[in-house]
Amino acid sequence: MDLSTIYILIIAFVLDLIIGDPKKLPHLIIAFGNSISLGEKLLNKNKSKFLKGALLTILLVSTTFITPYFIIKYLNAYDFQFIAIAFSVLMLFYCLANKTLVKEGNAVFNVLKKEGLEAGRKRLSWIVGRETNKLSEQQIRVATFETMAENLSDGVIAPLFYFLILGVPGAMAYKMINTLDSMIGYKSDRYFFFGKFAAILDDVANYIPARITGVLMLVVTFKLKGFSFIFKEGKKHSSPNAGYPEAALAYILDCQFGGPNYYHGKLVDKPFIGSNNRTIKHEEIKTVSNINYITSILFFLLMIGLLLLF
Repeated sequence: MDLSTIYILIIAFVLDLIIGDPKKLPHLIIAFGNSISLGEKLLNKNKSKFLKGALLTILLVSTTFITPYFIIKYLNAYDFQFIAIAFSVLMLFYCLANKTLVKEGNAVFNVLKKEGLEAGRKRLSWIVGRETNKLSEQQIRVATFETMAENLSDGVIAPLFYFLILGVPGAMAYKMINTLDSMIGYKSDRYFFFGKFAAILDDVANYIPARITGVLMLVVTFKLKGFSFIFKEGKKHSSPNAGYPEAALAYILDCQFGGPNYYHGKLVDKPFIGSNNRTIKHEEIKTVSNINYITSILFFLLMIGLLLLF
């Protein structure tokens, strides 16, 4: 077994836990976003929008996989192993987002408490796709917890899952898929056809990681009786994947997620997940933050074990 894979995993994971997204350095996801925006402006017009969107998605995802693959292969072939490891660490680090996710979730709760409803709505709008200008305090807290649960899968478990299977190129290709979905995978008039292929690809890519995330969340909180709950309630979500980590968190907290929300000016009547529509308290953000961290650490340790075994 190549121990460098384990070194890359450990260093990148620990870096994300300690510092999160570096604001003063160029970020990989910004480059992804710029390339998607450029492609969308050039192609999302006239006829054959689905085909054009599919071609853009395939081009960007394949390029994102092939480029780091050959860079790493070249560096190793010419005995630049240390540079190859450093490059791999940096790329995997850019693919992880748990520190930032937890930080942003806490920021919403703290701003809501200290600065009031309007400030809380504005801060929430930074991390969710729904319209926030009419949300109540309860709805803001619910939305924060929903996105923290969903993005635990998208921002940590899924990139690590694809790193385990396909190395750094796999993690980066997944991150491009996820970024494509977050930018063009909407059912709005502008993106319905153009982003449909990207949305489907994201659904496929997240199918296993989302369910792993939900199960691990129950394991770390010793709520093992909730397995039937998450597989029953999780399928209610309009997304084939997001409902599973959300259902796990709803079971753990004994609360209710989901319900109608506005997206791009349209009311989307999402079904509820869970039945206890209790008021979420400010201090519960600490519980959810700990669940996110411990779940990601457990999966990280499982990955180390699998790499040592195989």
